[in-house]
This record gives sequence, structure tokens and C-alpha cells, in this order.
Amino acid sequence: MSADPALAVHYQRGIAQNRAQFLLQTVQVFFVGLIIGMERTVLPGLAHNFGVDKGQFLFLASFVISFGLVKGALNLVAGALSDGMGRKRVLLLGWMAGIPIPLLIFFSPNWWWIIAANVFLGINQGFTWTMTVTSQIDLAGSRQRGLAVGINEAAGYVGMGLAGLSTGYLAVAYGPRWALLGFGLAVIALALFLCLRVQDTIAWVRAEHAAHPGSAPASSAPWWQSFIAVSFQNPRYRALCQAGVANKVADTLVWVLFPLYFLQHALGVVAIGWITGTYGAVWGLSQLWTGHLADRIGRKLPIVCGFFLLSAGLVLTALVQSFVDWLGAAAIMGLGMALLYPNLVTAMSDTAPPLERGRILGVYRYWRDTGYAIGGLLLGLVAQWNDKILPAIWVTAGIVALSGVWIVFAVQETYTRKI
Repeated sequence: MSADPALAVHYQRGIAQNRAQFLLQTVQVFFVGLIIGMERTVLPGLAHNFGVDKGQFLFLASFVISFGLVKGALNLVAGALSDGMGRKRVLLLGWMAGIPIPLLIFFSPNWWWIIAANVFLGINQGFTWTMTVTSQIDLAGSRQRGLAVGINEAAGYVGMGLAGLSTGYLAVAYGPRWALLGFGLAVIALALFLCLRVQDTIAWVRAEHAAHPGSAPASSAPWWQSFIAVSFQNPRYRALCQAGVANKVADTLVWVLFPLYFLQHALGVVAIGWITGTYGAVWGLSQLWTGHLADRIGRKLPIVCGFFLLSAGLVLTALVQSFVDWLGAAAIMGLGMALLYPNLVTAMSDTAPPLERGRILGVYRYWRDTGYAIGGLLLGLVAQWNDKILPAIWVTAGIVALSGVWIVFAVQETYTRKI
């Protein structure tokens, strides 16, 4: 593509210059977080109502395994599709795929219906969240890339935390099926309505490329060659992809096994909602400054500190025995996630050519969200083998700490301050 100065002037990058569209994308990802968060407090504790017997941890985890496999694959597809057909169309497809989720949960006679619902959840999340973060990176200038990702992830995970807490209260008041049906359909309807006002940001991508005539053209390599290069051949990308897997293994533990672990310690649904909601809310709100922090001091230090804090929070969860202490551990875990999570995405995008950004981020997000499937399988087997949840917490703490060590030795700082 040849340089076109008029294109670059018309589609200026920067959060302030594109505040209306940036805000719309932020609202969209908040709704994305609400949809995934609505399951986190209620569903695991109701597994026995759907025919999941006590101790069947692997069968319980199957709903997250299905979600992770589908979302990971759809992240890959969404990244490639968005570079060709544009971001908005993929976003709309994602919201349309979300409609069956609350309906399947409401009418489900057994756990297989929940697994099917989470297949649609994987499609919804893979398309919608990938598009919002990619679009906000498109709109922001390179100096604000970390801030843009931080705002995106903050909005999404605040939504996740609020949904986990809200659906806990709604389930007590109206019953779990009605709570998830009404909550889910209302969120999806609002998201689809607002999505119509979203502009496609592919024009900003072309303007960014036009502003830098020397930048590389879009790669003509098949998608699988890009997948192999990002996943295995480039040592920096390889390390960042494994880090994405590790943090999702930890999030799988929170999603699937934490509610059961706390139920075993005589906590109710509302108390569990406060613990998981604190984790999600601290994770989300803290990203408002952790992304900006990385625009000032670089990506590597926040990422490494985040992994070690996350591991420390998991260790503390295993050691303490009171609601207040578990709240504190959840806050530590949320802070760790806030430091590592947006900055892994930003580190991947720092060196990605503009016209290939969607594809490269799609590969990273494939591995990161396939971490749900890996985590569900691994932790489900560990818990079932021991007939206890505590060993799964210790295994997760070790995986997270080792992932941080990998980043220390394999990743050089990716950020260079630009105009």
C-alpha cells in the first residue's frame, strides 16, 4: 500500500482524538465482561443440580474446557477475519453468537447443555473481546498503546467482577436460572443496539500504515505459517504465548474450583461472589493504571511482578482459613493479573506490523484462551486424582511462578518510546 498523507490526517490516532469511538468500544468490552462474569459465581455451585456428582472435577471442568477450546480457535479466526473483512462485522457476529447462551442455561436438563452454552460463550468472547481490544489499539497512538489495552481490560474485568457479584444476589432473590436468563438477554440486547454506532477501525490501520511508507506490507504467507512463527519460532513471542496460557490456568482455577473450595469451607453464594468479585474488580480497575505504567517504564517489569504477585496470592489462598483473609488473597491475585494481563497483549503488539496486528494478536489470544482448556483438563485431573481441590491450588501457584521466571530470562523489553 502506498503512502497517502490525506488518509493519515483524516484518521488521526490517539485516545483524545477518537474519544467517542474509544468510549463506545469501552462500553462494548464492559458488556463482554458482564457475559462471561455472569457464570462465575452461580454455575459451579449448581453442578450437582445438572447431574455432576461430587468429586467429578474433570466433568465439572468440561464446561470451561469447551469454552477455552472454542474461544482460543475463534481468537485465531477473528484476528485473521478482522484484517480482511473489518473489525465491526466480526464484533456483530460475536454478539449474535451470544444470544443462545442464557437460553441454553435456562432450559438445560443436564450438564451437557451447559457445555453447549459455553461453546457459544467461546464464540461470543473470541469475536467480541478480540475485536474491542484490537480496535482500541487501532485508535490509540503508539505512545498510548499500553493505556488503551489497560482501559480495555479494565472495563472487561470490572464487568466480569460486577456480574459475578450481581448474579449471586439475583440468584438468591429470583433463582439461578431466571437470574442468568434475564441478566444475559438484557446485556446482549444493549450490546447489539450500541454496536450499530461503532465505526470500523480498519481505516485507522490503513492510515497508520500510510503514515509510515517504510513499514512492511501485509504478509502474504498462509495463516498457518504465521501461527508457527509466532507460536514456536520467535523466542519472544513464544515466551509471551506461554505466559498467556499460564495466567489462564490460574483464572480457570478461580472460575471452576474456587466456588467449590469455598463452599467446602461453609461459605454461601453471596460470600463467594464477594471473593471472586473482588478478584475481578481489582484486576479490572487496576488496569487503568498498570497499562499506563507500562507506557512509562516498559512492559517487562510489570509483567514479571504480576506473575509473582499472582503466585503469592494463590499460596495465601491455600494457607488461610477465613473470609477476610481470602478477600485479601483475591485482591493480591487481582493486582497481579492487572500488572501482567494487559501488558502481555501490549508487548505482543509493540513489534507487530500494523497490517498484521490482528493476525499476530489472534495467535497470542489463541494460546492465552486455550489456557482455559489446558487449565480445565490439568486442574480437573489433579483435583479428581486427589479428590481434593487444595493440590490444584498449589500446582497452579507453581505454574504461575515458573512462567514468570521464563519471562525473566526469555523476553527483552519490547517498548521504545515513540511519538
